[in-house]
Amino acid sequence: MFVSITEPENTPAEVQINYNLAEGYINAMKELEEKYGIKNEITTIDVGRYPDVLTVNKASEDEDVVWNDVKEALDSALNDFAAMRRSEGERLKADVLSRAGTIIDIVSEIEKRSPETVAEYRARLKEKIEELLQSKEYDEQRVITEVAIFADKVAVDEETVRLRSHFDQLNIYLNDDKPVGRSIDFLIQEMNREANTIGSKVKDAALAQMVVRIKNEIEKIREQIQNIE
Repeated sequence: MFVSITEPENTPAEVQINYNLAEGYINAMKELEEKYGIKNEITTIDVGRYPDVLTVNKASEDEDVVWNDVKEALDSALNDFAAMRRSEGERLKADVLSRAGTIIDIVSEIEKRSPETVAEYRARLKEKIEELLQSKEYDEQRVITEVAIFADKVAVDEETVRLRSHFDQLNIYLNDDKPVGRSIDFLIQEMNREANTIGSKVKDAALAQMVVRIKNEIEKIREQIQNIE
């Protein structure tokens, strides 16, 4: 913060004369005149221009009065600043929570779609086996085993549960009155990690697209978090 105080033009001032110094300058001029034969037409204006002959003293400011004026302006500025921070914080919070809600909706879609991909895989597997064997008998248990292996590979239950937990924690942070920017930034990294894991597991185009949408929203949240203390 920088404070600049200027005095009005009509501020009372006192001009003091240093008579000893003025006399010294005058005598010196006379000596130069006598020694070198220089014509001396020195005036009071000339003497007054010499350093420190004239000193201007203005009445000292009442520090209490000055501080009260500065404090009034400072309080007003700080109140406006705090109000702006609160307003901006509420907008950031609303935006982050909105995007978090979008992600949770997408997670719900993934949780619903994921088991369907296992059922579809089983149907395709049976169809392919029957086609290859041309309606001959086949080992149903083998199909069940293959489907189970596939289901285990594409299961994202743990990741979606952790992702939901992260967003619960995000909501807690956003309602805290302490600085939480760094904590949320770390949380965003964990969200990205879960999203990447889900993306590496899914074998369905629709699910892959949902993961892309999640990562896009997480990135937008991360950008907003950079503005939070």
